[in-house]
Amino acid sequence: MGRKVTLATCSLNQWALDFEGNLTRILKSIEIAKQKGAKYRLGPELEICGYGCADHFYESDTLLHCFQVLKSLLESPLTQDIICDVGMPVMHHNVRYNCRVIFLNKKILLIRPKMLLANYGNNREFRWFSPWSRPRHVEEYFLPRMIQDVTGQTTVPFGDGVLSTKDTCLGSEICAELWNPRSPHVDMGLDGIEIFTNSSASYHELRKADHRVNLVKSATTKSGGIYLFANQKGCDGDRLYYDGCAMIAINGDIVARGAQFSLKDVEVVSATLDLEDVRSYRGERCHPHMRIKTDFSLSDCDDRCLPTHQPVEWIFHTPEEEISLGPACWLWDYLRRSGQAGFLLPLSGGVDSSSTACIVYSMCVQICRAVKDGNSQVLEDVQRVVSDSSYRPEDPRELCGRLFTTCYMASENSSVDTRNRAKDLAAQIGSNHLNINIDMAVKGMLGIFSMVTGKWPQFRANGGSARENLALQNVQARIRMILAYLFAQLCLWAQGKPGGLLVLGSANVDESLTGYFTKYDCSSADINPIGGVSKMDLKCFLQYCVKRFQLTALISILDAPPTAELEPLTDGKIVQTDEADMGMTYSELSVIGRLRKISKCGPYSMFCKLIHSWKETFSPSQVATKVKHFFRMYSINRHKMTTVTPSYHAENYSPDDNRFDLRPFLYNTQWAWQFRCIDNEVTFFRNTGMLVL
Repeated sequence: MGRKVTLATCSLNQWALDFEGNLTRILKSIEIAKQKGAKYRLGPELEICGYGCADHFYESDTLLHCFQVLKSLLESPLTQDIICDVGMPVMHHNVRYNCRVIFLNKKILLIRPKMLLANYGNNREFRWFSPWSRPRHVEEYFLPRMIQDVTGQTTVPFGDGVLSTKDTCLGSEICAELWNPRSPHVDMGLDGIEIFTNSSASYHELRKADHRVNLVKSATTKSGGIYLFANQKGCDGDRLYYDGCAMIAINGDIVARGAQFSLKDVEVVSATLDLEDVRSYRGERCHPHMRIKTDFSLSDCDDRCLPTHQPVEWIFHTPEEEISLGPACWLWDYLRRSGQAGFLLPLSGGVDSSSTACIVYSMCVQICRAVKDGNSQVLEDVQRVVSDSSYRPEDPRELCGRLFTTCYMASENSSVDTRNRAKDLAAQIGSNHLNINIDMAVKGMLGIFSMVTGKWPQFRANGGSARENLALQNVQARIRMILAYLFAQLCLWAQGKPGGLLVLGSANVDESLTGYFTKYDCSSADINPIGGVSKMDLKCFLQYCVKRFQLTALISILDAPPTAELEPLTDGKIVQTDEADMGMTYSELSVIGRLRKISKCGPYSMFCKLIHSWKETFSPSQVATKVKHFFRMYSINRHKMTTVTPSYHAENYSPDDNRFDLRPFLYNTQWAWQFRCIDNEVTFFRNTGMLVL
């Protein structure tokens, strides 16, 4: 018969510049693909060096080491009798390209450069690469001598070509090309290419997985075909978590899929499919692609008894599950690759720090499950982290006690309620919990100030000015940061254990928008797993944790009003609340944040949208007040984003200044022209008496 083909794609936990580890994982994926009977293996984008090399792409060393790894792949017996499709940067005519290198039996068949680069959100590919701007054009590429010595080739095809085997034809897309309205697979399908491949480095965002799946399905719904999607997974060295989801589709149906969140470093997905199911779709033709003929067949002559894969239903994670799994996997990658011995978290008993604690507990749950399932790499890593080669984690609470230290940092302004909430949650997750009182340190700092100036500042509740009140809040917050790092460095030393702890932060995305945190306070940490998550999503996440992990201590945390607890109590009760301090609710902030970033609204256009969407709740003048207040706070505090703790990227309205949300950090905070335009609109509505429709 000779029409059934077995193909493999994969998700690999690659690490930027970890050439040794990356090579090992690539070879492992090829080995597994061959064990599954595949004759073609697809890997993630830039898998040889890792996608997150950033400005290391400028270095000649990076290109050199990529070719050295490619040489090792070509020479390996594992790569024989299977078409291997790997990703790496290649310089051609002194121009750097993001490429696929496709080879078979020590011969490079084609180098296919990326034509449509990703240059939005967290992606900056134009900074390091140029797009291949000659569709359906192929030219000669002169191989480095080290590769010539292995392949016996001097030149190989380079450009927008496709691979023609004895029984079918394959064409490549690279990551963003699938998301583009002029995706190459459209013309390739019309030209008879039957198998499309996409090597990606697609990172996790809440509620994004269905977009990716729908794009893959639609790519083959329109004109038929087989579509392979490979993706990176894990933390490769920065704020992003690549969430796998390797998949194979045929004619609009997903027939094989990998996990979105997993602690497996190598995951291979394969499927056996019938080419005749594709050919029934075809009937039109466009301009032909350059075909690279290959003396190789993906199918066998006798495949009568070979079953084909059937469509599967894709069950998507809820946002709460995504928060539980994605940041937890990111934390584990960061911890095991950092060489540290665990985490330390200032646990205040509020929603934010409790969410961070629950994510660490979820990490421990996933580690125990992976070890139980026989994941030897996870077991080896956890034994190294806890410095015990005989240790085998079975209980998440017990593991949490080894990896996780929480501390409640009380002051004279802290309530008994929050201290008890922190203690109860720590007991339920099993963390090593400390109670620390910071009053002595605060008085010592203020004593130094008083000795120099002769002044002792007072809280507003005690007759002090707004400046005094804010300074007294900030000194408490900053001392907590100093103490957090002190205990992180020496806590294990005091117990006679090796290593140090990574400090975790807990500022959410909405607080970052308005700058509602102290610069260099305990939000300043090594990493922050919730910095890209909204307050509303975090509350839903904690409700999920109550049911999923039976963490009943979270119920009282959810019922309590969010508070910084930096101002004096009244009769032992909290009077300071976050929403009162910010001048708006977290729900309102979430709406404003999405308008600012996703809808690209300035003050005036945001006002024009909100007078319609909030018309049942606020008058135009009230909307104007809220918009002005937000932009004043945002612009006054934008400088804080330049030093904010590196955070897990989860939300598409994140104000992360590193590369996702590039803005000035010194503004004219009066916004005179913009606010005048808003005032003119308010006056119009007031004078005309018109209702907002």
